[in-house]
Amino acid sequence: MEDLSNYRKSYEKSELLETNIPEDPINLFNRWFHEVEDFGGVDEVNAMTVSTLGLDGFPKSRVVLLKQFTYEGFIFYTNYNSEKGRAMANNPNVCLSFFWPSMERQVIIKGVAEKISENLSDGYFESRPTGSKLGAIVSNQSEVIASRAVLEDSLAQLESDFEGKEIPRPAFWGGYLVRPVAVEFWQGRPNRLHDRIRYQLQEDYYWKIDRLSP
Repeated sequence: MEDLSNYRKSYEKSELLETNIPEDPINLFNRWFHEVEDFGGVDEVNAMTVSTLGLDGFPKSRVVLLKQFTYEGFIFYTNYNSEKGRAMANNPNVCLSFFWPSMERQVIIKGVAEKISENLSDGYFESRPTGSKLGAIVSNQSEVIASRAVLEDSLAQLESDFEGKEIPRPAFWGGYLVRPVAVEFWQGRPNRLHDRIRYQLQEDYYWKIDRLSP
């Protein structure tokens, strides 16, 4: 057994007060995102955990990259037939979370996932490097394969097939927009008295703001 009870840290880098926050969470997320980016110490600021409820009844989390956020919500791309794609088709309620240890911050987003329009998925796919395009096509994401050699051989064949040609987006790959219904911002503070501010979307489309006990 390994005892981790002495792993302790004092959080003292910032604060989150009601007197200094906007009325909607997207603006605060935008501020935090760029503050973390400017502060440094995080390899991929846009890395987030996506949690879904699987067809087997178990929740599952995995890290993916946020590719865009707007006043509507948060956009990422994946294989629609992947485990998370099938899970979202069955239950679109998801959770996104960001952890930015360099500034002792995390953001937890509850929302509803929906596919974005095909033309938006086409536009993003077109902007990807050739290797990423072919990787999306060759991978039957989440399916069992016999070996890595099978994957590499299939990729080599695709590279030959598409040499000098335009690579179209496969119909099974595209983007999701997660429309938030609740967003919680967590700022580490000394003595474990952390700041937790939660935005909850109301029926008349305004955001109710509450402070939560740490």
